[in-house]
This record gives sequence, structure tokens and C-alpha cells, in this order.
Amino acid sequence: MILRRVAIVTDSIANLTKQMVKQYNIGIVPIMLLVKGNLYRDGVDMSPSEAYELFLQDPESFNTSPAAPGHYLEAYREASKQAKNILCITLSSKLSTGYEMACVAKERAISEIRDIVIEVMDSQNVTAAEGFVALAAARAAAAGKDLAEVVRVAGEVRDKVTFVILLDTIRHVYRTGRIPKIASQIGSVLSIRPILTNSSGLVSFTGIVRNREQGINRLLDTLRGKVGQSPVHVAVMHAYVPEEAERLKERIASEFNCTELFITEFSPVMGYVTGTGTLGFAFYKE
Repeated sequence: MILRRVAIVTDSIANLTKQMVKQYNIGIVPIMLLVKGNLYRDGVDMSPSEAYELFLQDPESFNTSPAAPGHYLEAYREASKQAKNILCITLSSKLSTGYEMACVAKERAISEIRDIVIEVMDSQNVTAAEGFVALAAARAAAAGKDLAEVVRVAGEVRDKVTFVILLDTIRHVYRTGRIPKIASQIGSVLSIRPILTNSSGLVSFTGIVRNREQGINRLLDTLRGKVGQSPVHVAVMHAYVPEEAERLKERIASEFNCTELFITEFSPVMGYVTGTGTLGFAFYKE
């Protein structure tokens, strides 16, 4: 194996495609799914589609468990086989303990692996928005950049990337702890569909709609307002609705100046809160 100057590690919530992970040798720390008392590694033991099938059978038995320091330590061990410098990019520290766990694992790895250097970066985001930060870092690493330059490139993308998603139901949002369960149930009966985005490292409501077509148009209006016809990177995300994702991708391709455009599956680690039918995209202006 040819050693690189920098290896990249991130988590499964980054929603990177398998092709991207393989192409850039990105280490993925899988977040754990808890289904009927059994633990599964997100994207390893089952695909997102398989996880959503289990979710639909019994949503109440579906939960998640954050990655532990040992999971990050194992990723660092693997990454050290390709580079002595490692950049680990985590989901927002305001949403999960991932950043803290990655830092704990960093100290263990430094004491265990000779001459290794590890930087841990809080992406201040989630979904494929986090993925874009990791992808920018991986591309810089593949181009032979040193650790400082890879961190700089990742930081530039972190400062401008965001996402917007449309939920098909508000039924499961009570799991965030932000609204009561009864409110979620009432909202579900009324067919209220929230639109979510990133706000200073947190996921926040940016609006609600009563039908799906209106919601998708709102997503596209958001993209149009932020990027206009400037070159833009877009990752279309979906939870168990691949045909709709393909249609959204085609519409974005026809209406915007896309430097990069691809489809990826929305991690069931977040899907257990948002539910199936979730559709949206992460993006940043070139």
C-alpha cells in the first residue's frame, strides 16, 4: 500500500456513498442501530434500506446508540496503515458525543501508535453536509496536501455548507426531545411536514408545509436564494424514496449550475427521528 500524507476518518452520519469511501480510502466509524434489543453497525451490518424496512415494521423498537471511543480507536488504527497524519471529522458536537469520543480515542491512539498525529474537527453539521467537509478533506489528501492544508480546505467547506430536508411526517420528531409526543401525533394526523436545516451546529425548524409538492418547491427556493446560478455542489438525500430522489436530482440538474451532484441515502441513525420519506439535499457554493 502506498502511504499518503494524510488519512481521513468520519462517521456514518456523513452519508457518503460507498463509491466515495472506496475511491478516497475514507475511514468510516459506524454509529450503532438498536433494533429489538440487537445492535447493528450503520452501513456495515445492514444497508440504510434494510434498516428502514425494520423501522417500518416496528418504529417503537428502533433506536440508536452513539459510537464509543473504541470505535474511533479502531478507525485510527486502520487509518494509520495508510498515513501517519489523520484528520477525523465528526458530526456537530452540539448534537452528539461523537466529537468528545473521537478526542478520547485520539489520546489512546497517540499513546499506542508510534509517530502518529491526529486532528479532530467538529464539522458543526450533520447529514451529507458533514460528508462534504470530509469529502473536501479527502480530495485534498488524495492530491498530496499536508495535514495543515487538508485542515484548511475542510474548514473552508465547513464554513459554507448546509442542508435542507423535508420530512414526510412529524410523527417521530418527539424523539429529539424538542416537542412532546402528543404534539408529534397530532401533527402527523394533520399532515404537517416540517422543513429542517442547520443552525449553528443544531438542527432547527425552518418552516412547515401541508403537502409534499409545496415542500419540495420550498427546498428549491432555499437553494435558489442562497446560490442563484453560481456553481454549486449538491448531495440529494433520501430515506427510502429513491425514485423521488432521482426526480429531485434531475430537477436540480436542470435548474442549477451544478459542479457536483449525486444521490445518497439518509442515514437511519437520523431517520429514526425524521421517518421514512425524508427528502432533501446538502449544498455549498463553489
